[in-house]
Amino acid sequence: MKRKRRWAIPIALVVAVIVAAGCGSEQESGSMSAASDWTTNGGATSNQRYSTLDEIDTSNVSQLKGVWRTHLNGVAMAAKYSGESQPLVQDGVIYVTAGNDDVFAVSVDSGKILWQYKANLDPKISTVCCGWLNRGVALGDGRVYLGQLDGKVRALDQKTGAVLWTRQLVQWQKGQTITGAPLFLDGKIYLGVVGADFGTRGFLEAIDAKTGDSVWRSFMIPAPGEPGSETWPSDNKEFERGGASIWSTPAFDEDLNLLYVTTGNAGSDWYGGDRPGDNLYAASIVAIDRDTGKIKWHFQEVHHDIWDYDSPSAPILFDVDGTKGIGAPGKTGWLYLLDRETGKPLYGIDEKPVPQSAEQKTAATQPIPRNGEFVPHIPPTAKDIARVKSEIPDTAKGTPVVVAKEMYTPPSTSHILIYRPGPQGGDNWEPASYSQKTNMFYVCSAVQTIGVQSLKSVWVEGKSYAGIQAIAGIGYNESSGTLTAIDATDGSVAWQKTWPDSCYSGTVSTAGNVVFVGRNSGELQAYDATNGDMLWSFQTGAGANDTVAVFEQDGKEYVAFLAAGNSLVATAHGDNLWLFSLDGTMGPAAAPGAGAGTGHAGEGGDEKTGDAAAGQSVFADNCAGCHGSLGTGGNGGPDLTTIPEAKDTAKVIEQVKNGGGGMPAFKNQLTNKQILDVSAYVTSEITNK
Repeated sequence: MKRKRRWAIPIALVVAVIVAAGCGSEQESGSMSAASDWTTNGGATSNQRYSTLDEIDTSNVSQLKGVWRTHLNGVAMAAKYSGESQPLVQDGVIYVTAGNDDVFAVSVDSGKILWQYKANLDPKISTVCCGWLNRGVALGDGRVYLGQLDGKVRALDQKTGAVLWTRQLVQWQKGQTITGAPLFLDGKIYLGVVGADFGTRGFLEAIDAKTGDSVWRSFMIPAPGEPGSETWPSDNKEFERGGASIWSTPAFDEDLNLLYVTTGNAGSDWYGGDRPGDNLYAASIVAIDRDTGKIKWHFQEVHHDIWDYDSPSAPILFDVDGTKGIGAPGKTGWLYLLDRETGKPLYGIDEKPVPQSAEQKTAATQPIPRNGEFVPHIPPTAKDIARVKSEIPDTAKGTPVVVAKEMYTPPSTSHILIYRPGPQGGDNWEPASYSQKTNMFYVCSAVQTIGVQSLKSVWVEGKSYAGIQAIAGIGYNESSGTLTAIDATDGSVAWQKTWPDSCYSGTVSTAGNVVFVGRNSGELQAYDATNGDMLWSFQTGAGANDTVAVFEQDGKEYVAFLAAGNSLVATAHGDNLWLFSLDGTMGPAAAPGAGAGTGHAGEGGDEKTGDAAAGQSVFADNCAGCHGSLGTGGNGGPDLTTIPEAKDTAKVIEQVKNGGGGMPAFKNQLTNKQILDVSAYVTSEITNK
């Protein structure tokens, strides 16, 4: 039976909001919603991405215009970069990061850049999974905290951007990097690391915010003898490379003193024959004691993951009808709704038998939520099957193809499995939001179909451990998408929008009954939170693949947004930081041209030869994300040395100019010289060497 929806905000919450608004400082304790400032990733420690501000509402959001647009000095504009940093706002200053880990402090009043911290990352970093990106900073005690792709954690002076301390938390050479925004709480920061695709062991670290020293470390893959270790084999070292990356910012419940994280896939991604068992705590929601780092409870969304069905989107805390809940949308296409005190499902999640494979050591059952889905769980369509088959690499032509008829059909080393949803999801990293006004979640997702042939990988430190023999249809720009409202009172779908392109942006909801979300085309849009009607659309001039921040200054409500494009969905790149309000006067930007992602580079032209030496940097910026730093395979991209056409310069130029086979076209991204240079580099230094 559907529970009666509560529309009133609890008195304790109102008091907390008033106190937070009065002090205007960083997050010192748990909070459920953002008030005047947006001081933590997720808006509050609940990760609800919900603002209590209501000046901008369904009746007037259509009047939003730009107050100013600031260009972030042209940084991180190459195809390998993604703009996924939700801005933070405190005391009249916006703090935002770029895909190269640079940090900017920008005045709300003027749009002027007050300071820029330059990360100066090593361009040779080769263990980045999914495009060069950073998802934001934390603020606290007069400092700005940042995790970097090179494995460093840094504290910056909030007023000047000067480096106050540096901690080398992990080594990128060993396969681990940092992309998520830290959480600041009471003199400590909490930060996860990633690297499952390179055979590493994920963990959450508590760090002294003043010194950078470690307080505790909680590994997401248990060592032998620890709780959960029985779900890993005892006769090998697979637990040491077991994965469970932490991609997003933890949530925190002050009353329970618990931190909550979602974890990534087990390693290797698509081959599980060497790791029989459920493989805890990969692909899970995990509750952790804030003081000790000890795991209090867990819920595993996918047992023995062999589909890259990790859970990278941030967990969200919510209170409804007297229940303290937690929700997390997964790549599987379901929203997992649990009691956050116990980890028990709120509306039923049933263990159901699934197809089996002796080779893959599959789990006998998988947890299937009874609540509504946000992507359809149906077999791949004929159109998608044909598309994936057309993109099978030449090295795998002739390999048998099997089409999955049901969810959790296991991949194989002996054939290519075409299945949906794919590793984009469902919901990938894109953070969902929860509205206290409607008691609904708002989930942005893709509907992806891919083909994979598994591989029994040999682990080598710092090298890909994805377990891929062949992959097709991986282009994230080839998926359709959904924007879905799910009722937290019973788990049902309240409304859904279906789009021809993937939904690849975070959502934010407000007390004005508005939901903000970005589109790949560059449009930032607002929807009625109750019924899903679109109320506003504004062209930002680059792929709108980030998440807005909503805040108040001098009694006026503002919306801040970074439009910088995205590597994986190959949207147009930019460096556009926007500020919007109801009395803004600036109109939309010109629509951007076609984007490019991490694949090959370039655009053809009249010149006939290129400079291979110059092409090396073009390759690093535009190709290494998919094909690896040496061109021998990376995040889903094929090994160029195995493709006969990649030895022919003319064919390379044609391919990178017009794309195809899952690769985006780069003809609008690079100059004639750059396409020729990178083609020369590919053919002289990679495929014909």
